[in-house]
Order: sequence, then structure tokens, then C-alpha cells
Amino acid sequence: MIKVGIVGGTGYTGVELLRLLAVHPDVQLTAITSRKEDGLPVADMFPSLRGRVDIAFSSPDKADLSKCDVVFFATPHGVAMAQAPALLAAGVKVIDLAADFRIKDKAVFEKWYKIDHTCPELLEEAAYGLAELNRDAIKGARLVANPGCYPTTMQLGYYPLLKAGLIDAGSLIADCKSGVSGAGRKAEIGTLFSESSDNFKAYGVAGHRHTPETSAQLQKFTADKVGLVFTPHLVPMIRGMHSTLYGRLTKDVSNEALQALFEVQYKDSPFVDVMPFGSHPETRSTRGSNMLRLALHRPDNGNTVIVLVVQDNLVKGASGQAVQCMNLMFGLEETTGLTQIALLP
Repeated sequence: MIKVGIVGGTGYTGVELLRLLAVHPDVQLTAITSRKEDGLPVADMFPSLRGRVDIAFSSPDKADLSKCDVVFFATPHGVAMAQAPALLAAGVKVIDLAADFRIKDKAVFEKWYKIDHTCPELLEEAAYGLAELNRDAIKGARLVANPGCYPTTMQLGYYPLLKAGLIDAGSLIADCKSGVSGAGRKAEIGTLFSESSDNFKAYGVAGHRHTPETSAQLQKFTADKVGLVFTPHLVPMIRGMHSTLYGRLTKDVSNEALQALFEVQYKDSPFVDVMPFGSHPETRSTRGSNMLRLALHRPDNGNTVIVLVVQDNLVKGASGQAVQCMNLMFGLEETTGLTQIALLP
């Protein structure tokens, strides 16, 4: 059994990890930290876990995380970088759901996240945890940087097109929407029910911290300079993410060839569903599951290709993807513990 520790078990990604790992056949939940909830049984805070998780939260100073095989950090940015070096030195593998190790350039990280990076020596070592594009590196990693939710949709949507050299890498446009759970489990005016319900708005238009992460990863797929315009929006739902990606075709290619390009690329990716050409994937078709669904469109058979991508921002966009990485790191089938069917309605 894999002994698992979770640092920060009270947030949305933390409880999502608990939901998935509680029924994982190869996992033993060993420690779940929370300074504020020290001693409180996990199931008392999250009744959905009654009968599944029988341990209590413990403060970080009481939890012996060095006895774990792997530790997930479901914490604000900056926490993992402070604790990861000691855990790695003790032989513990680390999966960070925050952004501490996603961006290789220390200066770029500090510009966007407004904190100093305290262990830059680990930046180059960290494997980027997008399994569909980076399986081999994840399998051999001891430190994994779990991708951001928006970047997951943009990379999987654009990758086949950039790899094949079919679109102008300098004019990518991503119009993306997320449910309010993407903001985390904290009290903020913008995510209060009376503020976000019956409302729709863009944010981070002048610049969003997922832009440098995505651009740096997309740049690996093409020799041309990547230019990405990314606009996120907040929509009045709890879970779900929908990204509409636009690319300008630079070569004459049939719709059938475009479809085949995606089907071949993801034929061995159990959590990417390439739907028939012209389909309209819905966010609810992925709710509660680790599945990402996408579909291609080409208005008037012109020179613009549109990729529609949907996922559950808390599962494939965060905790499910992290478990997917854990499976690879420990030699398990990638799908172990992640075969839940989406909830409908």
C-alpha cells in the first residue's frame, strides 16, 4: 500500500483528494494536516467521508510526513517549496497542486506570484504533471508540479495542432470559463452566492498567472514563437471548466484529417475523449470525473479551427490529475481509482 500524506486537507482540492484516495485500492491515508483543525476527525468536517476516512486532522508539527511514501500539497502557493526539500531528502515523493514548481524561470515565477522562490534548485528537476504529454518524465520523478486547471485545457487542446505545424503559434486565442470552486474554499466577496449567482464576468484580462505557465509549455511543442491571448471568466456554477480555443490554420487540411490528428494523438489517453467533429461538449458531462472532453469545429470550412474543451476543474483540473500522476510514479495503471463516471444531471 502507498502511504499518503496530504498537506492542506480542508480546501476544495484537499477534500477532492480525500474523496478519490479514500476508495483507491492501493492507498493508505496516513496523515492529513490542518493547523486550525488539529484533532478534528476528518469525517466531522466532511460528512461525505463518513465510513471512508477514519483519521483526524493533525497540525503540521505533529504529522510525521517523512513516514509517507508520497505527500500531496493542496496548499496556497509557497508552502510546498518550504517543505519539499526535507521530504525529498527523506525519500518521500512530492506532488504539488499549487504553482511552486510549474514555472522553470525563477524570475517569472516571482513576478507573477509576488513571493520569493526559496528552493530554485528544484525547479529544473520537477516534472510537469500533465500525464498525456509527459508520462515518461512523471514515471521517473520524485517531484511533480501539478498543472493549473486552465493550462490543462489549453495544452491538450492546442498540442496536436502545434505539433503538426498546422496553426499560427503567434496568434492563439483562449476564451475560458470556470466555476467558482476554482477560486478555492475561502470567504471572498466575488465568490459569495449573491455576487456570483446570475452573473457572468471576465477577470485577469490584462494578465493572468496561468498565461506564462501555459505559454512556456506550449513553446515546447513548436519552433515558432508562441503568442497567447488568454481571457478567463467566472460563471455561476460550482464545478466545471469550458475553454474555447481558436487557431488560425496555416496549411490546407481537411476536416477529416484534423479529426484524425486528435484521435490518433489521444488514442492511448484514457482521460481524453475526442468527440465527433462538430460536437458540443458540456461541462456536466465531466462533473465529478477525471475525464476531459474536446471537440473540433471549423466555421464555414475557413482558416479558423476551434477546439472546445471541458473538464471538472477540481478533478482533471487538479486533484484527479494529481492522483493520475501518483499512479504513474508508483508503477500503477494510470486509471487506478479514477474511473468514476460523471454525475448527470
